[in-house]
Amino acid sequence: METVLNVDKLQAYYGESIILKDINLKVQEGHIVCLLGRNGVGKSTFLKSIMGLVRTPSGSILFQNKELINKPTYFRARAGIGYVPQGRDIFPQMTVEENLQLGLEVNNGNGNISPEIYELFPILKEMLTRKGGNLSGGQQQQLAIARALVAHPKLLLLDEPTEGIQPSIIQDIGRVILQLKKEGYTILIVEQYLEFILNIADEYYVMDKGNIVAQGLVSSMDQEDIKSKIAI
Repeated sequence: METVLNVDKLQAYYGESIILKDINLKVQEGHIVCLLGRNGVGKSTFLKSIMGLVRTPSGSILFQNKELINKPTYFRARAGIGYVPQGRDIFPQMTVEENLQLGLEVNNGNGNISPEIYELFPILKEMLTRKGGNLSGGQQQQLAIARALVAHPKLLLLDEPTEGIQPSIIQDIGRVILQLKKEGYTILIVEQYLEFILNIADEYYVMDKGNIVAQGLVSSMDQEDIKSKIAI
């Protein structure tokens, strides 16, 4: 099985402050990997590092055996990495359809929005002409994920997809992730909500203070131990 993402001894900085300290992490093709941890330990910075949004002076980020260190963000997106940031970052003054069309810009605007997007997120089809800013938080999260999917990424990065979302929408997002898994998508999720990932992820990593402090298969996870490591 191919290793889609292989991060080795990665360091990341904000200004002069080191945030990530020699991080090692792998994601296999077709797997869902979850990075768990408390707020402020470096999880979101890790995803930003993969996308080239923070300074990474040392280490390696191999994506499909291609080195991404020092490559610009647009290169990484065009290589096939889809990114849904924490907070979603949809465009509030643009319609749902226009937000989705932006996802095609990764491929220079080529292609069309697959009907599968509306099968995964039927609520979006009903709201194509509605402005993104008029959607609920959960609907915006669905739109952000759909926007990342329209370009058919080889690796999908999800940063806290359950944050601030009502339980019914969390269930919908979990259903979508399981469907994507069946279709062979490779996904890396940053999450705090352990119960959400137990039936979704294949492997897990736990981060604390910029270090990986635990990792393994979700199927053999010591849940009480992991809860103690991520408890606020």
